[in-house]
Amino acid sequence: MSGRAVPCSPQEIGSLFLFEKLTPEQLGRLCAEGRVERYEPGPVYTEGDPATCFYVMLDGTVVLYRRVGGDDVEVTRTSQRGVYAGSMQAYLGDRVRQVYNNSMRVTEPTRFFVLPADTFAEIMQEWFPMAVHLLEGLFFGSKNTQRAIGQRERLLALGSLSAGLTHELNNPAAAAVRATATLRERVGKMRHKLAVIAQGSYSPEVMARLIDIQERTAERVAKAPVLSPLEASDREDVLTDWLDDQGIADGWRIAPTFVQAGLDVDWLDQVAAAVDEEMLPSAIGWLNYTVETELLMDEINDSTTRISHLVDAAKQYSQLDRAPFQNADVHELLDSTLLMLSGKIGPRIKVVKEYDRTLPNIPAYPAELNQVWTNLIDNAVSAMNSAGGEGTLTVRTARDHDRLLVEFRDTGVGIPAEDRGRIFDPFFTTKPVGEGTGLGLDISWRIVVNKHHGSIQVESEPGDTRFQVLLPLTAAEEESA
Repeated sequence: MSGRAVPCSPQEIGSLFLFEKLTPEQLGRLCAEGRVERYEPGPVYTEGDPATCFYVMLDGTVVLYRRVGGDDVEVTRTSQRGVYAGSMQAYLGDRVRQVYNNSMRVTEPTRFFVLPADTFAEIMQEWFPMAVHLLEGLFFGSKNTQRAIGQRERLLALGSLSAGLTHELNNPAAAAVRATATLRERVGKMRHKLAVIAQGSYSPEVMARLIDIQERTAERVAKAPVLSPLEASDREDVLTDWLDDQGIADGWRIAPTFVQAGLDVDWLDQVAAAVDEEMLPSAIGWLNYTVETELLMDEINDSTTRISHLVDAAKQYSQLDRAPFQNADVHELLDSTLLMLSGKIGPRIKVVKEYDRTLPNIPAYPAELNQVWTNLIDNAVSAMNSAGGEGTLTVRTARDHDRLLVEFRDTGVGIPAEDRGRIFDPFFTTKPVGEGTGLGLDISWRIVVNKHHGSIQVESEPGDTRFQVLLPLTAAEEESA
C-alpha cells in the first residue's frame, strides 16, 4: 500500500531521535532522496514481502504483527515519534534475504519519513562504516553462535538419549542372558530327571499319563493368573503343606514356582493319581523343571520383545526410514519420545497419557516434532527435579477447532511471571549454569511456528505448568529449505 506524498522538512526529521545528530547537509540529503508519506488507517506493508523501504514515524499510531499459524498476532503498538521499522537490515545486502519480518498497519492517519532500502544501505555504509562493520559482525556472529550452540544442544540431547536408551536396553538384555544361562541348567537337570524316570519299572501307560500332565502343565503356565502378593503367599503355604504331606523334600522351594505357573492342589492331586507313590517325588521334580523352563522361556520372550520395542521406538523417534514430510500420528511420536526418555524421567515421576485417539493424522515433519516433544519433556522433568524429584507429567491430546492440541503438564516449580515473556528467547534459560543453553524452547518455537504454521504457548504457576502446542489439521504449503 502506498501513502500520499507530502512535503519533507529537514528540520522536522532532524527532531527525531534517530537523526538528531546528523548535520544539515545530511538531513538535506535524506529529504532529497527520501520522502514523507501520509497513510490512512490500514496496512502499510505485509510480512514476507520484499523489503523495499525503511519507515520512521513522524506522527500517528502504528501496530506491528507477526504471522503465527494462520493468524496475525499483535506484537507492539505505539504512538512514539521516531519509531522505525521495515528494511532495517538493508545494509547487509544480498547476504540475507531482504523481506519484511513483520506486518505494519496504522490505526489513524499517520505520517512516515520513507527511505528506499537501497538508499538506506548506501547512506549507512557511507556515513557509518565502522558501525556497519560492527552490526554485520554482531548479526552474523550471533547467527553462527546460535547455529553452533544449536548443534551442540542437539549433540547433548543425542548423548542423553543414547545413554538412556543404552540403560533401557541393558536391563532386558541382561535379563535374557541370565534366563538363558538358567534355562540351560534346568534343561540339563530335566534330561537327567527323565533318564531317572525312564530307568524305573514304569509301564508305558503311566509314562504316557505323565507326559500328558507335563504338556497340560506347560499350557497352564501360559495362562497363569496374576496374583496379588497376599494371594500368592497364601497359595504357597497351601502347596507347601501338600508337598510336605506327600513326603517331598524342599517343598517350600518348589511351591513358589508352582504358584507362579498357576498350579494348585487340585492339579497336584491329579498328578498324584496318575503315578505311583514311589514315583511321585520324581514326577513332581520333573514337572518343576518343566514349569521353570516355561517361565524362563517367557522371561526370554518378554526381554527380547522389550528390546524389539525399544529398537522400534528408536526408529520411530529418529524417523530414519521415513520421509521428512508426511502424515503422522502424533500419538506414535509422543509414545516413542516418552520411551526414549524413560531413563531420564525415572521411576519417581508418574507419566499420565490422556490421548484422544479419534484425532486424525496431521501433515508434519515427524523428526522435528519429536525434537519439540523432547525439549518440552526435558524441561518438565527438570522442573519436577527442582521440586524434589517427584511429580506427575501429563501428556494430553485434543481437538481445538481446526487444530490439534498437544499439552504437556507438569507439577514442578513453575516459571516465574517475570520470565514467561522471555522463555522463547534464544539463550535465555531458567536452569542452573551448565544445565541448559537456552535454545531448546527457541528451537521448539521455530519448528512449531515457522515450520508447521502452528503456535506454542505456556501457562504456569507453582505445581501446574502447561505447555500447549497447537498444530494445523490440514496441510499448508510446504516450507522451502
